[in-house]
Amino acid sequence: MLADNFDFGLWMITKLVFVATSLIALVMAAVAREDAYRAAGKKTKSFWLIILGLAAVVNLIPWLSMLFLSIAGLIAAIVFFVDVRPALQQVSGGGRRRGGSSSDGPYGPYNGGR
Repeated sequence: MLADNFDFGLWMITKLVFVATSLIALVMAAVAREDAYRAAGKKTKSFWLIILGLAAVVNLIPWLSMLFLSIAGLIAAIVFFVDVRPALQQVSGGGRRRGGSSSDGPYGPYNGGR
């Protein structure tokens, strides 16, 4: 009895992680600009939206939920997070700036008109 509940709880946590990962990756892929994908040398935006959308659908619909499809969707989302998203941020000028202060402008430090 207790082992069955533990197995069910573990499976629900795993499914929640799969669903959340695929949905977050899908939203991030949808928000990025189409030209950033080409500039970064990655597959097109529509390719990633289809792949991540299928991953989200497979994870959300219970009767489609086969473990190998869920794992394939998770791998696609991880590839997006690890490879594609950093390249998109670098091309788009996003990401964190290293060094500098909060008063730095785009061409150097702001000196207050002095």
